Amino acid sequence: MDHFALPDDELVAAQESGTMYRNFQGYSTRGYCDLVGLGVSSIGKVGDHYIQNLKTLPEYYGAIDRGELPVHRGYTMTGDDVIRRDVIQQIMCYGVLDYDATAKRHNIDFRQYFASELAALEPMVADGLAEFAEPGLRVLPAGRLLLRHLAMAFDAYLPSVQASGQRFSKAI
Repeated sequence: MDHFALPDDELVAAQESGTMYRNFQGYSTRGYCDLVGLGVSSIGKVGDHYIQNLKTLPEYYGAIDRGELPVHRGYTMTGDDVIRRDVIQQIMCYGVLDYDATAKRHNIDFRQYFASELAALEPMVADGLAEFAEPGLRVLPAGRLLLRHLAMAFDAYLPSVQASGQRFSKAI
């Protein structure tokens, strides 16, 4: 993973057992559970739905005073979002992307479905960050601190976010 953890840390144990998960808050040993966001601008996840609370205190408290949920917006993941989340999870949590297992889980032809993404990874493979090897893509030691950059190849929303000028955390 792209964080440091001691060998006896629960995150290392979760990674080794295949139960580690990464969400918008970071790594977790309790993957795929619902997450209730409390407070201004917080984000929650219930199943394949994401909910963001109102962004200012007056709006947030006003909704609560009216007996309403203080929700600003929500999003329900598409089938493509679910597949891409799985792929990004594999890269970010385990450093290995198993094409055949992913294809089987989602009933897709992995190489066809992600042809442009695999082509986009070729320069990173050439730079020694990852390799195309069984069972698919494997992150190399030089790529461990650049996991976000490798995973970005599979983010369908990144080009539109970059075009809009929105800024989030950087890979470097």
